Amino acid sequence: MALWARQVFRWYCPLKAAQIPRRLRDRSGTARACRGLVPLALLPSRNDVLVWGLQARRLVAVGSCSPPDSAKDGSLSPPESNLPSPVKQEQSKAETLPNLNAQILYEDWDDVPPSSALEEISEEEAIQIIAEPILPLQSSTLQDYVDHSETLAKLVHLGVNLSQVEKRQKAGQLLLTLDFEKDIRKILLFLKDVGVEDNQLGPFLTKNPYILGEDLEALETRVAYLKSKKIGKAEIAQMVSKAPYLLLFSVERLDNRLGFFKNELGLSVTKTKDLVIRLPRLLTGKLEPVKENLQVCRIELGFQPNEVQQIVFKTPKILTASKKRLKQTFDYLHNVMGIPHCMLTRFPQVFNSKLLRIKERHMFLKFLGRAQYDPAQPSYISLDQLVSLPDEVFCTEIAKASIQDFEKFLKTI
Repeated sequence: MALWARQVFRWYCPLKAAQIPRRLRDRSGTARACRGLVPLALLPSRNDVLVWGLQARRLVAVGSCSPPDSAKDGSLSPPESNLPSPVKQEQSKAETLPNLNAQILYEDWDDVPPSSALEEISEEEAIQIIAEPILPLQSSTLQDYVDHSETLAKLVHLGVNLSQVEKRQKAGQLLLTLDFEKDIRKILLFLKDVGVEDNQLGPFLTKNPYILGEDLEALETRVAYLKSKKIGKAEIAQMVSKAPYLLLFSVERLDNRLGFFKNELGLSVTKTKDLVIRLPRLLTGKLEPVKENLQVCRIELGFQPNEVQQIVFKTPKILTASKKRLKQTFDYLHNVMGIPHCMLTRFPQVFNSKLLRIKERHMFLKFLGRAQYDPAQPSYISLDQLVSLPDEVFCTEIAKASIQDFEKFLKTI
């Protein structure tokens, strides 16, 4: 600021010299006048400081602080006329000078000033712009996150159906929080060690994605428990494939389930193990439907406890079957076809067959006069043959008729 003030004083020394008395117009008087105050109207604006600074330097170099001749004669003229001609020329030139403030500002920048967002660019430049896909803040489908998540991309490559996974409660959120290398790879290696085939890993994780969030040590403990019950590795692999949620159950819960079936059905340890190997869903499903079906067999259908034990051991699915369908099938077999309880106990697989299939074949045999289900009588037809054989074999070997006759009969009923 001091330098700027000195420059201003030097610019206006001629003006002050013209306006002060003659007695002060010596060297010392001129110097004192130059140190006087400058009228505010004559002060330059801040935007012209740099331009006038150049003029001041030239004036100082030629000693232009002495008053002009017109002032010596005592004639006063407007301030503009008292300015030396070189100064006037410099002022006219200064009007055409560019804004030095903007030049200095741009010189301080390392790069060119940023272009405007509205600036037009060429087609070649537009092609070179690579826009990253925008990550959605929220979405109802995992597919929107596949391009942003390495974990989801690798699971899709593995065969996981994300459209099915996202239907399971909080399964999608779980996958988005996992890291493939850190969290998922070790679970995949564990499943392969258990016996799940490579081509089954995708379908398995589609059914049970929650296993990816389980602790590896806890999973290994559950497998060790099954092995302690004398269940082989191949059988464990079969159980895990049939019941994907099996390894989510703690050792205590698995032990309680095995104890329930052993005590409720009066089975031995070996038969209980065989029961859950053939139908591992018994260890993972709800127990209420199982208890209800056992009550139906004992009370409503009239089977004895030992008969219920045989039926369940031979056909475990009867414990998870529809209670309504179970009663309808029994009613037709026992009350319409006349099959006694002992025969139903010997062939309990008949309860797994469709009731319509049983009705159609029984009515066709009755039409032919061959509906005979007593093993003590000739032309005996077992319940197993009645429901398990294909239509062509049933017609030719059991009904002794053609398949065309059977189809014509079905149109009449």
